[in-house]
Amino acid sequence: MTWHDLVFELVAGAPPRLLAIGPFKGDGRSALPVTQIEVTGRGRSGTAGKRHVDGLRLRHESHLAEEDRLTIRSGGDGVRVTTVFQAIDQVIRCWSTVTATEELVLEHVSSFAFAGLPWDLTVWSARNPWSGEFRWSGRPLELHDVGMTRFGQTGTKNRVAFTSTGSWPSSEHLPTGRLECAGGTLAWQIEHNGPWHAELADRFDDVYLALSGPSLREHGWSARLAPGESFTGATAAFTVADDPVAALTAYRRAVRRPHRDNAELPVVFNDFMNCLMGDPSTERLLPLVEAASRAGAEYFCIDAGWYDDSLAGPGDGGVPGWWDTVGAWEPSSVRFPGGLHEVIDAIKGHGMVPGLWLEPEVIGVRSEVALPEEAFLRRAGTRLAEWGRHQLDLSHPAAVAHLDAVVDRLVRDHGIGYFKFDYNIDIGPADRLLEHNRAYLEWVERVLDRHPGLVIESCAAGGMRLDGATLARHSIASLTDQQDELLLPAIAAAAPAAVPPEQGAMWAYPGERVAWSMVTAMLGRIHLSGRLDLLPPDRLAEVAEAIGVYKSYRGELAHGLPRWPLGLPGWQDDRLALAVDCGDVAYLAVWRRGGPSATIELPWPSGYRVAPLFPAAAEAGWEAGTLRVVLPEPYSAALLRLVKGAPCPER
Repeated sequence: MTWHDLVFELVAGAPPRLLAIGPFKGDGRSALPVTQIEVTGRGRSGTAGKRHVDGLRLRHESHLAEEDRLTIRSGGDGVRVTTVFQAIDQVIRCWSTVTATEELVLEHVSSFAFAGLPWDLTVWSARNPWSGEFRWSGRPLELHDVGMTRFGQTGTKNRVAFTSTGSWPSSEHLPTGRLECAGGTLAWQIEHNGPWHAELADRFDDVYLALSGPSLREHGWSARLAPGESFTGATAAFTVADDPVAALTAYRRAVRRPHRDNAELPVVFNDFMNCLMGDPSTERLLPLVEAASRAGAEYFCIDAGWYDDSLAGPGDGGVPGWWDTVGAWEPSSVRFPGGLHEVIDAIKGHGMVPGLWLEPEVIGVRSEVALPEEAFLRRAGTRLAEWGRHQLDLSHPAAVAHLDAVVDRLVRDHGIGYFKFDYNIDIGPADRLLEHNRAYLEWVERVLDRHPGLVIESCAAGGMRLDGATLARHSIASLTDQQDELLLPAIAAAAPAAVPPEQGAMWAYPGERVAWSMVTAMLGRIHLSGRLDLLPPDRLAEVAEAIGVYKSYRGELAHGLPRWPLGLPGWQDDRLALAVDCGDVAYLAVWRRGGPSATIELPWPSGYRVAPLFPAAAEAGWEAGTLRVVLPEPYSAALLRLVKGAPCPER
């Protein structure tokens, strides 16, 4: 995607407008100003209804076109606005900064606004429920032309909207989507780790797409600006590339903080899922350390509970007794009578890097940690509590000082090289949520600056924080908390449409179905768990074999692009397939959950030689020009290597 794909109207004294994006071009009168701004006391024009268009009328003042960006400056009723469009490969990212020339209250600042889309759109979005993440679906745009433009109206008051509220940015929908029609595809994402909003609606004879961070109408957000003060809205990104998933994958890699973790892809063992489940101790961990090492793990992360002296079991709703007391993050002397260092030393002694689970943003309501009232998120002056926790506000220096001391102490005293930063509450609307969201990302950056070798996994009850801003700071992100291994492939196979393969952490907790469990994680980041210490030797050897195979090609995943020979997976599909195409070589995972036939036919270009990787005895080959994989049993899986340019012998 180049600047030639964008057409702007930049006329002095008139609103700066985006007229066309690649194949999408409206009739002219529908075109929107590049920035939509709403200010308290200065209502919108026309029949806007709940829609975020027709706010302040801006007038173009100047612009600067450079090799990789276009900066547009405009002014209006009490504001000066700078809007930036930046080209990165085939993707354009954009944002606006509003500076007040008089005191005002902002209610909405768009990240992206474009009217010039046809009515016959297929809208692709992904529902993202807890433990059922990445539920992609495409449906026709549910808008109808009611004919009112003939009577001078700009359009209906209706819209199709996707909105995330609270502090989990991907708890209902992923902040990304695609709009498809016969003429092309426009794909987008919003890069904010808090509330966001996307809407489609009609404007004259066209359809518009508007993207933003929080607003007053949807989220109760506003910002009071004194003269000279500025506010920068959330960043959005869009592309009309022929392969939008490939373009966004490359873009996500380009804007991500560099880290060796994304090149090395080390295997992590984590003791939580279907394993110790937040109840660790020296006695329980030491056998797991040995088993994880034998399996080939390179990092060992001690998950929740390591700070708890109570040894209290799950209470109401399965919540452990330590749930509402967290915040000090001091190792338990009861769980580790010889000290946490005894387990840490064992991890290091087996050649692995030690890690710890941490939920840094919360303080339990029964915690003895004392911080100023202003260091917590509040609403109408009252400190918020959710599920037994208070939420820190990392825009306050006391909150930052507390967490810096915790992280630096654990790295210094215990040699921690990996943190799993979890976040298990959604605090809802808060007075300074946006400031906290941005301060949290800045804090993570500073932690990594101080400890450049440290790996920090992002997790929020699984996949509830999979936004572009978070993914740009963390080298690895948890995809799900799903505990049923039979349901995991639908999540693993769909995830690379939003998270690059080398960044998505997928659970593998092998039991009776070792191949099924391991293949599910082998085209992403393997997060090994389960009771490896109780596995029979032959099954543990099978796990080690899978990890050995993974280590032979994992570095290639960091440059590969996802493909779906059978289409994006449905939650209940019997057959699923995901490929990571690395150029001359592709890696293909195939799962069979059920169905009458053991043979799965896969659309794939000819000219590739196929070889099973794991299990090595998997049966696959070409027959009558079609790639076929045989999975004899329900709930079986295979990982294949496809080599380009090699002969394709028929079976």
